[in-house]
Amino acid sequence: MRNDFFIMKTKNRITLTVFNQKLVLRMPENQKDIQFVKGLKFNRWNTRERVWEITHYSDNLDKLKAYFGDRLELIENPSHKISDVTLVRHKKIIQLVKGPSNRIKVIFAYNQELIELMRAIPYSRWDGRNKWWTAPYSESIMSKIKESAFCMGAEVKEIEEREDKSHKRKKTAPKDVINYKSVPDEYRNKLIELRYSENTLKVYCSLFEEFINFYPHKEYKDISEKEIIVFLRYLVTDRLVSISYQNQSINAIKFYYEKVLGGQRKFYFIDRPIKEKTLPVVCSEEEIASIIKSINNIKHKAIVMTIYSAGLRISELINLKITDIDSSRMQVRIRQSKGKKDRYTLLSSKTLEVLREYFKKEKPYHYLFEGQRSTVDKPKPYSSRSIQSILKAAVKRAGIKKQVTAHTLRHSFATHLLENGTDIRYIQSLLGHESPKTTQIYTHVTTKGFSSIKSPLEGLDI
Repeated sequence: MRNDFFIMKTKNRITLTVFNQKLVLRMPENQKDIQFVKGLKFNRWNTRERVWEITHYSDNLDKLKAYFGDRLELIENPSHKISDVTLVRHKKIIQLVKGPSNRIKVIFAYNQELIELMRAIPYSRWDGRNKWWTAPYSESIMSKIKESAFCMGAEVKEIEEREDKSHKRKKTAPKDVINYKSVPDEYRNKLIELRYSENTLKVYCSLFEEFINFYPHKEYKDISEKEIIVFLRYLVTDRLVSISYQNQSINAIKFYYEKVLGGQRKFYFIDRPIKEKTLPVVCSEEEIASIIKSINNIKHKAIVMTIYSAGLRISELINLKITDIDSSRMQVRIRQSKGKKDRYTLLSSKTLEVLREYFKKEKPYHYLFEGQRSTVDKPKPYSSRSIQSILKAAVKRAGIKKQVTAHTLRHSFATHLLENGTDIRYIQSLLGHESPKTTQIYTHVTTKGFSSIKSPLEGLDI
């Protein structure tokens, strides 16, 4: 009996071994406890040792103590070792953590030289709560940090942090809701009346439908401000939506109460997040060339070349009409793009050759690039999803590991123009940016030109 009691007590033990940079948690299987541990930053289940490994920084240790309370047995500064679990903290180790948000966390012991480097990086920020720096992810920034680490004799450890979707709730499907409510006609009609784009119309209607079906037994007009805040908190805590999704949901709800019902502008008392600034992914000129060379289909090649050579958004490309190609002036006309504006951009002579070859073969009716079911009577543009699939396959064939999308081609167009000496005001006009601040982000991406810049100290007579 005594022996059985000892076995039961050992089986139910929860021990936390505290190393310099790692916490090792051994505990019996309990779903509630497992969900709590999964919520901590940088956790990993070690299948071989049957333990949870949690990085020892910020307040992870305090959280574990507070949650487990008397159930927890703490082992500090252990003399024994667990295989491949311990990680000795060293003053010359720099940890680079790449997250799903396209930003990197830079973790290191106090070092003034590294601090100055991080301060000089555009859009970098010190996270006082977690005691680390964050910065936009780009190859040039990673290279700067690695170069500084090499000069200091420091070791760089790179970690890929993947988004944990195990406890992320999905959007409720219409079939799962009894008496599912569609977006009211007056909502859709008001969007059309105010000339919102087709894409905005689809997004707002979808987001507003999700909101009204969160309260299936209430009329739209009867949903209170307090209930709106409850829904917005649900998006953050249960759905774990992105910052962009949350902001769009707020705008979609505000549109109904302020524009459709004609109510006063309201502020909903929930933290409206500031979108983290990230630098765009950009391909080199050599990478763009290898992507284009990997495409054999003439239509697909014409699509990719047109996007890159004119710096187009994917929506602008699919809405291009045959008459928008002006070969006499070597220009492409973009009609009613973002912000309801027309503009002209560049038509490359190489792109024009490929377009002529494509035109002779495919003979489109109305749109420059038409879908498979397009006819003379009912012309249909090429789908944006098909374009992304074409590009994804081409990038894979070219052996490029970057996350390249159609918008990456637009970013690359702007960056390459800047690197070749084009005035940023012309680039702003070609891209159709309302504000020069939007275009200036490309000055943080390019690395050319810095070697020719001299410090003003060089000109002083000292």
